[in-house]
Amino acid sequence: MIAYQEILAEVLVSEEQLQARVRELGAQISQDYAGLDLLLLCILRGGVMFLTDLMRRITVPHAIDFMAISSYGVGARQSSGNVRINLDVNQSIEGRHVLVVEDIVDTGHTIAAVLDLLNARRPASLKVCALLDKSSRRETPVPIHYIGFDIPNQYVFGYGLDVDEYYRNLPFIGIVKPEVYLKPDSP
Repeated sequence: MIAYQEILAEVLVSEEQLQARVRELGAQISQDYAGLDLLLLCILRGGVMFLTDLMRRITVPHAIDFMAISSYGVGARQSSGNVRINLDVNQSIEGRHVLVVEDIVDTGHTIAAVLDLLNARRPASLKVCALLDKSSRRETPVPIHYIGFDIPNQYVFGYGLDVDEYYRNLPFIGIVKPEVYLKPDSP
């Protein structure tokens, strides 16, 4: 495995910018969900780093749960369009106020499928908090109630997002060099 510096074109969102925005989102969510039964539902794996920082900034009592969804083929970097649930929620969401915590919303297909599934389970409310929004790539309209950053249509990594399952641990969001992204076997 190569060092992240070899695939990094530029830092898109710094660690400081990320933490400042997470604080703002936490404050807004705390205000909006005051007195409600809040469940933070993290979409694995990319959303974990965002969830852990966000939940520390939310001051109202809340529970957490996880879902693992895949819409990518093995080794693929493009969505297959087929959404598969690899891990479902462990608790009932009926009557609960559910906030889906997602790392990135791109075409909207995956989160739309998740919202359809969850809405059928009759939550009191269902909203989405996405760290990153690639609104220019949207193919399926989806409501995103809390957005960390609207970003350009570039391949990004770090802060939970991966390049072939690596570099999720970086404290910033970086842009992958186009020559790396276009090589089928990289990094």
